[in-house]
Amino acid sequence: MTKRLQCLRAAPAAALLSLSVSGSASAQQTVGDVLTFLVTNQGVATGNPQFDQAAAQATSETISRALLANIATLPVTSSSGAFVYQLNSELGTVERATQSFGPFFVERASTAGRGETAFALTFQHLHFTSLDGHNLRDGSFVTTANQFKDETAAYDENRLTLNMDASVATFYGNVGLTNQLEVGVAVPVVALQVSGSRVDVYRGRAFTQASASASAVGLADIVLRTKYTLFADHGSGAAAAVDVRLPTGKEENLLGTGTASVRLTGIGSVENGPTTLHVNGGYTIGGIAREISFGAAAAIAATDRVTISGELLGRRVNGIGHVVASAAPTPGLVGVETIRLVPDTAALNLITAVPGIKWNVTDTWILVANVGIPLTDAGLTARFIPFVGVDYAFGR
Repeated sequence: MTKRLQCLRAAPAAALLSLSVSGSASAQQTVGDVLTFLVTNQGVATGNPQFDQAAAQATSETISRALLANIATLPVTSSSGAFVYQLNSELGTVERATQSFGPFFVERASTAGRGETAFALTFQHLHFTSLDGHNLRDGSFVTTANQFKDETAAYDENRLTLNMDASVATFYGNVGLTNQLEVGVAVPVVALQVSGSRVDVYRGRAFTQASASASAVGLADIVLRTKYTLFADHGSGAAAAVDVRLPTGKEENLLGTGTASVRLTGIGSVENGPTTLHVNGGYTIGGIAREISFGAAAAIAATDRVTISGELLGRRVNGIGHVVASAAPTPGLVGVETIRLVPDTAALNLITAVPGIKWNVTDTWILVANVGIPLTDAGLTARFIPFVGVDYAFGR
């Protein structure tokens, strides 16, 4: 009993000491600096500060990689515009190859057609709410805690609140060089905001340790794209695509990975009247990590002007890792365990459902709207991701 009282008397002193040396990070710091500051600032006395610092630094890097997986390697929309043309060899004229306006993110086998040019401008917003199932915004995210083995709750906890939002505007351009080959570019601009605070909670009393915020606006990693149709017949067919992602985003602000990447994609499409089905399989090397991706979509031309699409997107990003709780005896405190968040090296598996609509407002202008709904809680997740845009094809 005497040793336990000594532990409890020491804890408030440690909390007050941590409060005296904590502070607020400058708004001029980079997003990466602020995230590191919030995660690594500690107030729970564990008797092993070097291990605490190493674990917190590794956790901070895991969160940064998870953020990059959502921003710097964010899937971009289908390379072809909504209108796809194909030469009718019997009539010697060019005609629409498909009744539908195609899917959103899943590629289709058809290209735009020789000389066809299209561009698009899209907007999406990511309001991150959780990390590997832990709520980031309600103050319940515990990163370090001390707990007596015979008690059901910790008596001293570090709790982290993180508010992270990203707005992404992307310009797309695409041109058909031949009836089988098209090239394009996607230029994303990101506005990223990160703010948060770390609180030490001892026996129900809260001591604010640190608070910080930062924002960044700039280019993310630009994507150069090319797609070649191996064969096509009025929307059905097979194709191959290559995307090269350039390291144009600032790595210190978590807008870019800092290294180039290449994604190779195989594409298959089947059309049956107003309905088209599409499947993709891709492999990425370089960038943040090796990645395997897949996609499946069904697009239905409900009317001549409206296409309804449903998609399923999957990604397996190697080495990103998850944050998990790990318990170990606390040196110098008998009967006490320290619980820390530590990262593992597992792959990040992400699955997202994307329902939406494309509306031919007038001539060759298409209004696009969809919502991404994460079906997994791995990594950083938002409850839903709204997406709107316009697509214009230079008409014939």
